Amino acid sequence: MFAAAISGCGGSTATSKSTGAGGTTAGANSTVIDNIQSNTWLTCGNCGNTGATGPTAPYSFTLNIASPSEDNAATQFSLAAVTPFTNGFFYQQHGAVKSQLNALSYEFDLYIPTGMENAPQAIEFQCQQTLDGYVYNFAWQADYPTNVWRTFDYASTTWQPTSIPLQRFTPGTWHHIVAEYHNDTVNHLTVHDALTVDGVRFTAGITHNAPLTGGSNQFSNAFQLDSNSVPAAYSVYVDKMKITYQ
Repeated sequence: MFAAAISGCGGSTATSKSTGAGGTTAGANSTVIDNIQSNTWLTCGNCGNTGATGPTAPYSFTLNIASPSEDNAATQFSLAAVTPFTNGFFYQQHGAVKSQLNALSYEFDLYIPTGMENAPQAIEFQCQQTLDGYVYNFAWQADYPTNVWRTFDYASTTWQPTSIPLQRFTPGTWHHIVAEYHNDTVNHLTVHDALTVDGVRFTAGITHNAPLTGGSNQFSNAFQLDSNSVPAAYSVYVDKMKITYQ
């Protein structure tokens, strides 16, 4: 579960310009943060747990993986939990976005090795913006027990099921994921607009309240692996990760 107050990220890329690994360039209408997977990721122990309490799972990331990779620069995320239902939380901080996000997209390619396709309890990813003390959390979870995609309600710290079915990822091949969002900084709302998996776009239209926490302006993205009841160790690979916003 995403529970840490760590900042976050979405939109159209048609007129954007992008740079190399981790670079940020303002295009005519949008800003792109490209090749995010190649940056060093931060971790924070059990901060992915509710209230940042409970056991911490052994986890790691490895940059610049050549195979499997699409560009010789994938990142491997690994979880070797010894306690059921623990997780590995990875995040990156970016420059604060000090205005409303009219369009925000978080996209990446995901690869799960053969034999590990049913090991996760869940795979989670988010962008998060803290603006004028309000937290706008944009998080999705591929929930394996229910085979449903869920969104995170930061105000109530609960995952909410959607009507979008989770088609478990075929192992040994790359899958493309795009999450689209925007927010309303007048009424303090977070909106999940759509989720696209392997070219199939699901309209979401899910709204959550943004709680007032008093935190400083921040913007971040995160990725998390959750262990199941066994718990089974597993790894996934991420490539071509990008944030676009305007």
